[in-house]
Order: sequence, then structure tokens, then C-alpha cells
Amino acid sequence: MCGRFLLAMEPADLQDAFPQFKIPGTIQPRYNIAPSQPVLVIPNNSSFKASYFIWSMIPAWAKDPSNGSRMINARAETLAEKPSFRGPFKYRRCLILANGYYEWKQWPGIKTRTPFFILLIVWQTV
Repeated sequence: MCGRFLLAMEPADLQDAFPQFKIPGTIQPRYNIAPSQPVLVIPNNSSFKASYFIWSMIPAWAKDPSNGSRMINARAETLAEKPSFRGPFKYRRCLILANGYYEWKQWPGIKTRTPFFILLIVWQTV
């Protein structure tokens, strides 16, 4: 489960990839997007416009909204069943724009973790 990702694309390239949506004209490259930070997303609504949302999820039953950055991931196997994620999964989806994400590996005998960058490369032949 990723806890950090990056978005470092030219707005024109994003616009070409998603021509039916309006992409902001300026996007600052961000190489370490973390929970509780603004994230460029395409919401599942009728606006057809990419917007910035804060990366968090505050369950309807939560008494303290400051805990929103704790719930950032869900397991695909139980997503539709867990009370915290069931409603958002069914009714409030969005597309997160990202180039890749980071996973961390804990090595035996070492306290710090090593980040690994995961990137999808699509090869095109002409």
C-alpha cells in the first residue's frame, strides 16, 4: 500500500491523455505527495474538470476530522465490506493523477526503510 506518490507531467501531456477533461494550465512537479496534501484528481461528477482535493478520508462516524490522514489506503479484498470504505467506494470515486508511487522495504538489521519507486512504462511501437 503506497503512502507517497508523484505527479511530474506537463499539463499539455495530461490534457492529451484526458482530452474530455479540463486540466489546469500550470501544474508544479511534485515528487513526494503525502497524505493531507493537495492532490490533482478527476472527480466522478459532471464537471469534467480536474481539481485539487486533500488526500484524506474522514469516515462519516469520525468525531475528530484531524484523523483523516490516517485512513489513506484500503485493501482491495475487503474494500466493499469495511464500514469505513464501503460508502466512499460505492458513491465517491475519483481518478488520482500520478506518474508512479513509492513502496518501502525494511531490511533486516537496519532501522531505516529504503524507498522504491514503482512506475508503469508503456512501450509503443511504430
